[in-house]
Amino acid sequence: MGTANKLAPLGFGFMRLPLKDENDPASIDIEKTCELVDVFMDAGFTYFDSARGYHAGKSEWALKKALVERYPREAFTIATKLPAWLAENAEHARAMFDKSLRECGVAYFDYYLLHNLGESLTQCFEDFGLWEFCAQMKAEGKIRKFGFSIHDNAEELERVLDAHPEVDFVQLQINYVDWESDIIQSRRCYEVCQARGLPVVIMEPVKGGTLVKLPDAVADVLRTAEPGAPLASWALRFAGSLPNVIAVLSGMNTPEMVAENAAIMRDCPPLTDEERQVIDRAREVLAGLPGVPCTDCRYCMKGCPEGVHINTIMQSLNIYDQMGDAHRAQENYNWNAGDGKASACIQCGACEAVCPQHIEIVSQLERAADLFE
Repeated sequence: MGTANKLAPLGFGFMRLPLKDENDPASIDIEKTCELVDVFMDAGFTYFDSARGYHAGKSEWALKKALVERYPREAFTIATKLPAWLAENAEHARAMFDKSLRECGVAYFDYYLLHNLGESLTQCFEDFGLWEFCAQMKAEGKIRKFGFSIHDNAEELERVLDAHPEVDFVQLQINYVDWESDIIQSRRCYEVCQARGLPVVIMEPVKGGTLVKLPDAVADVLRTAEPGAPLASWALRFAGSLPNVIAVLSGMNTPEMVAENAAIMRDCPPLTDEERQVIDRAREVLAGLPGVPCTDCRYCMKGCPEGVHINTIMQSLNIYDQMGDAHRAQENYNWNAGDGKASACIQCGACEAVCPQHIEIVSQLERAADLFE
C-alpha cells in the first residue's frame, strides 16, 4: 500500500486489452496480452483486475490464458467482480461466481467485488442476497477479501457502508480531475473510506486515458513544472501517493504503456506539496474551459418522466468539450447512461424548470443524442 516514501502498487486492469478486431471486444489478442502480462510481472507487480462483463465476457478467460496458465498461483493476485444488474434472478447472479472461478481457472479469488453499485443498481445486490452469498464464499475460502466498486457520490457510499460494514475494501474512481468534482466526488468518497479504516483500490486514475491527452492549456501547466515527465506520471503519482491504497489500476494495451506505467509506480516518489499545487493549477485551468455548468444536484432527474440520466450525459458532454476526448466521452456515455439515454427525452421541460444553473438541458440532450447515439 501507499506509504510516506513509496507509491502504491500498480494494478493491471483487464478491460482495454489488445484486440484482433477493433469492432469486436471479445476478439482479445492472447499473444499480445501475454506479452503485456510478462512486462508487468517482470517489473515486480502482481495485481490483476477483471470482471465478468469486461470484453463481452472474455476478460476472465483471457486472464486464465495469459496469466493463470503461465505463472504459479502464489505469484499473482486476482480480483474480479459480479455484475448483478446483468443477472435475470438470484440463481443466475450466484452462478456468475462459479463461472468466474472456471473462466479464471482458479480455486479462490484474492479480491472479489460486487460490481458497480450506485443509483438504481444497488438494490439488485440486496434483492439477490449477494452480500450474504459472498460472506459464505469467504467463509469457505473461495474469497480472501470482499468488497465492492461504486460509481456514485459520497452520500450513497455511506449508505452502502452503513448497511454493510463487513466489507474489507472499496474500489473508487479517483483522479486529480475528479478529486473535487461535484459529480464524481473522489475526495469525499475516499475520505468516507478513510474514516472507516477501509483500504481502497483506485480505478480510472488516468480517467480512461484522458489525462494523457489533455488540452494544451492544461498540459502546459504540467510540462512547465516538470519538462520531459510523461503526463501519465502526474495522474498515476497523484493516485499512488494517497495512503491506504491497495492498488492503482490502469487499463493498459501496449508493452510501452505497461513499461512506462510500471516505471512510474516503481521508481518515482510520492507527490510533494509543490507538485500538488501544480495539479491544483492544472485543474483550475481545465475547469475554466467551456463546458456544461452541471453541478450534479440532480434536481433535473427527480421530475424526469422518462428517467433520463441527465447528470451522466452532461458529464459525457464535458469530457467531449473540455478534454477533446471523443472516445472517452462515448465510453462514459455507454457505460453510465444505461436505460436513461438522451434520446428518451420527450422535451417536456421539467428539468429546465428546476435547474439552478439554468442549463438548456433539452438542447444539450439533443446534442448528446447526436454525438453518442
